[in-house]
Amino acid sequence: MSDSLPRFDENAPRPVPPLALQDGATLSRLVLVMRRLLGSDGCPWDREQSFETLRKYVLEEACEVIDAIDSGDRDALREELGDLLLQVVFQAELGRREGTFAIDDVVSNIVEKLVFRHPHVFGNVDAKDADHVLRNWEKIKAKEKNGRALLAGVPRSLPALVRAQRIGEKVERVGFDWKDARGSRAKVEEELGELDKAVASGNDAAIEEELGDVLFALVNLSRHIKVDAEGALRRTIDKFTRRFAHVEACVKAEHGGWGEPGGATLPLEVLDRYWEEAKRTERTK
Repeated sequence: MSDSLPRFDENAPRPVPPLALQDGATLSRLVLVMRRLLGSDGCPWDREQSFETLRKYVLEEACEVIDAIDSGDRDALREELGDLLLQVVFQAELGRREGTFAIDDVVSNIVEKLVFRHPHVFGNVDAKDADHVLRNWEKIKAKEKNGRALLAGVPRSLPALVRAQRIGEKVERVGFDWKDARGSRAKVEEELGELDKAVASGNDAAIEEELGDVLFALVNLSRHIKVDAEGALRRTIDKFTRRFAHVEACVKAEHGGWGEPGGATLPLEVLDRYWEEAKRTERTK
């Protein structure tokens, strides 16, 4: 990277406008910081990074944004969005370094896409409701992608529940779906029956396939009853973790802990009693 490029001045004033006046102008300061870090006299670690090495950080920062949203902590959300934005700017600067694109290309592309995909706002198309907007969105995207398969735009790297729900949403918009939740619920029952048969057969490959079908059917049902499958499972996992922490605390207080790995365990009736205590405690709160 040429040293003749604009440099970040760490002594420059850092005014942040009031909320109503903020328009993204300070983004250029982050770009300058990143260019400084990637410069010839910048940070050795940053200079060694590539798109591939940053991949895991993009996922990590996105998950931390989700955690901040779930917590309701707006200060945490502000911070985590900054960390995620850093990943965008970092990779844009890597694109500049290899001569393929830079931050203004990224911003310009998304602006043009948003304007093009919102003809009901920036053009003369009418949209009756949010569902109509989504259907128009899919049609516009199909034209943009020159006939690319409908599901090709769903990232394979998404968490499985999220990916399943996004696939269901997309095929629903072209009419490939149950009319209501009743059909989806019946499909869950059908898939559970097939799973029972596979388990009875002892065929591991069939069991895995049928269990996958059950999970997929449950995600489709969650979509029909307006529940986010990923969020529902995450909240259940959090609930289980809280209750099990109570069980573990009781085991430690009354029995000195779990004992040696692989050794004798406490009877399930005892552990269930602690579990029910945890549930009662949650209900009273």
